[in-house]
Amino acid sequence: MLGMQIFGACSQTTADPTITKIKNYLEQSEQKGLSGALLIAKEGKVLLSEGFGFADKAKKIKNTPATVFDVGSVTKQFTAAAILKLEEQGKLKVEDLISTYFKNVPLDKESITIHQLLTHTAGFIHDVGESDFDQIPTDEYFIRVMESTLLFTPGKKFEYTNVGYSLLARIIELVSGQSYEGYLQEHLFKPSGMKFTGYLMPNWNHVNIAMGYSYNVIDRGTSIEKHKKNGVVSWCLKGNGGIQSTQEDMYKWYLALSSNSILSTASIAKLTTPYVLEYEGETSYYAYGWAIYKTPRKTKMIAHDGSDGTFFYDFRWFPEEKITVLYATNALTNNIQEVAWEVDKMLFDKTYSPRKVEIDILTKLLQYTENYTGSLDKLGSILKEKFKKGLFHPYYLNRMCGMHLRSNQLEKALVFGRLNVELFPKNANNWDTLGEVYYKMGDRKKALEYYQKALGLDPQMDTAIAMVAKLMAKK
Repeated sequence: MLGMQIFGACSQTTADPTITKIKNYLEQSEQKGLSGALLIAKEGKVLLSEGFGFADKAKKIKNTPATVFDVGSVTKQFTAAAILKLEEQGKLKVEDLISTYFKNVPLDKESITIHQLLTHTAGFIHDVGESDFDQIPTDEYFIRVMESTLLFTPGKKFEYTNVGYSLLARIIELVSGQSYEGYLQEHLFKPSGMKFTGYLMPNWNHVNIAMGYSYNVIDRGTSIEKHKKNGVVSWCLKGNGGIQSTQEDMYKWYLALSSNSILSTASIAKLTTPYVLEYEGETSYYAYGWAIYKTPRKTKMIAHDGSDGTFFYDFRWFPEEKITVLYATNALTNNIQEVAWEVDKMLFDKTYSPRKVEIDILTKLLQYTENYTGSLDKLGSILKEKFKKGLFHPYYLNRMCGMHLRSNQLEKALVFGRLNVELFPKNANNWDTLGEVYYKMGDRKKALEYYQKALGLDPQMDTAIAMVAKLMAKK
């Protein structure tokens, strides 16, 4: 059964048939691998707040509303709130140029404003560094950011970027004289009553911290462990993602925002104004660290999600209906990601029947592969026969290949790469991936052969073009 915990002065009830329906949906989904926590509140009352699945499978520790999860890019709205708090304190303005705070800003970036960083309209590339935990020294990180080529003239359009929010985190530090996390703790989290939100500063001892499980199979541990090992939070993550929190704390944050107790009414309006269309053909707009949607009921939804590929968090706020839905999972799969959307539909349409959560094909592939003890030479043909109905798209085997490639399990990566080109020989990306496997295995001849096959199918494939040139140059 689901683990439940009531918190604060709020009450829970399952008398409402819609909440009962949602509970049943979650319990059925838990049997298919749903792992995490979900909270629904309306008009200051918690209608549902429960955990499901395991925070730690090995120790049989269940998830609860007090479990710590990685909230991913939902971190960005904390950064945006901190910028507006500094503006309230008279220490900056969102119209300020970044050249006010950074030295030696190149000419093409001199006109970039804080507002453009907040709205992803500055033109910066998505990331700098190899991973969220790449320990690039502060000066070097921002030199690399400033030396990067802009994707477009600042202010011309939207392009989501983590780099922009790391720049904002640095501005917070330079203006406040505090560390990024220190400023958030003092001016946002503590005033909101949040004790277990942050990177390194909360007392994580004796707190239930969720392990992350790739496709609900492989234990990836926690980001907190990695931060503790490094002793600092990487600039590749700081300000743009990776803050840890509980459902209890995130609900306190929602209460602080919605009651204007942490930011003024004017600042909340700035925070949630739809400034720029996110992508052509879509209807969502980006505000400051939030995306803004118009619901089918013509009401406003303020939302943001975030993920590191294992954890996933979805924060959904309906201000006119005074409802919020908070959803966390520590075992992300494709269908698990949609749980909050399904809950929304049930909340606002009593006739809606949610799509059933099924065990993901990638979970099945990974479980089988992890438990397989036979010859790897035979694994491909076994998978082809055993999962033939599920392998209808090259995406699945490509993900499996990439996962093993990143884990340096090259022989297993080769099995999935070979099987993918066998089943989908006209897919250029499959040949490109197989070329990468052979390159990492040190077989440059085969790597070149498969990169060239990728180019034969897609002459514009940048990765294959670069690798063919690199391999040919060393012949």
